[in-house]
Amino acid sequence: MTVKFNKSVSLANMSLTPLIDVVFLLLIFFLISTRFDDEERLLDILLPQASEAVPLIAAPQELIVNINRQGAFYVHGKEYGLSGLEMVLSEAWGANPTGASVIIRGDRACPFGQVVAVANLCKKLGIQYSTMTQDE
Repeated sequence: MTVKFNKSVSLANMSLTPLIDVVFLLLIFFLISTRFDDEERLLDILLPQASEAVPLIAAPQELIVNINRQGAFYVHGKEYGLSGLEMVLSEAWGANPTGASVIIRGDRACPFGQVVAVANLCKKLGIQYSTMTQDE
């Protein structure tokens, strides 16, 4: 059973008032929000200068610590002992204290204590770290 509508009657019964209300409210919202944005930009203020602050020029990079089968630590292809690795990590932290992060990549056969030692150094220096497996 088909229902037949008379097009002129169905359009005449449809109310556009809610649609007009919504459009009007959106218009008011955008007018007010753009006005506040302009006011913030037009304020004539002098910001204080920090003598030790330096702008972050490049995106922070992750430091990758590789651990081979024998348990030796490698950063950028150079081998380090535990004390040397601590110096490298502290330098990385000093260069970028807000975004320093370390990825620990240990060989499958490396002593687990070496991975824990690197994680402990990162925790000691306040650096975020994560481990990487073969699947990643």
